[in-house]
Amino acid sequence: MSATIEVSGSYDGGMKRYSGSGELGGGGQGEDQDALFELADGAVLKNVILGAPAADGIHCLGNCTLQNVWWEDVGEDAATFKGTSASARYTIDGGGARNADDKVFQHNGAGTVTIKNFQVENFGKLYRSCGNCDTQYERHVVVSNVKATGPGQSLVGVNANYGDTADLSAITIVGGEMNVCERFQGNDSGDEPTKLGSGADGTHCRYSSSSITYR
Repeated sequence: MSATIEVSGSYDGGMKRYSGSGELGGGGQGEDQDALFELADGAVLKNVILGAPAADGIHCLGNCTLQNVWWEDVGEDAATFKGTSASARYTIDGGGARNADDKVFQHNGAGTVTIKNFQVENFGKLYRSCGNCDTQYERHVVVSNVKATGPGQSLVGVNANYGDTADLSAITIVGGEMNVCERFQGNDSGDEPTKLGSGADGTHCRYSSSSITYR
């Protein structure tokens, strides 16, 4: 692919592999890369394999559903969620991602991200609420039935000062310890956010010990 595919409605990739070339040929951590797929509000993307290089993966401009989408080698991010409404809903159902130097799912906009029936391997963070975006929002994430295989730094990172929440259940962690949920002091100045702590606190990081299985 040398140009972004813009999706409105539903797009079924038929389990074909898509990878970038030309201006979409980057696979590094540079910010402001274009996406392979840009989803309009309400769009559904399913049965797609993102190969390498994958540039900045998928951008969701509003509500979106990613169904059975696989990332073989995450570039800058696997998917970025950009809707500005508190009622925005982004759903990742099935699929998996591996080889993410940093984040898999980047939540820059408002609303709630749901990640379910998913697997991730060799990654930095599965989900991160943007810690230093110019415009900040209250954000929420729900993670259920996810298998995370190390090495990995953390499953989710949220900003406590903006009222973010993370609800986790049925998580399986393979290959050693990793942080389940990290809390940060976010900002809108572009500075690196300050880490406040990690682990369940009942307010921002919400899960029980029985929700996490180590193998």
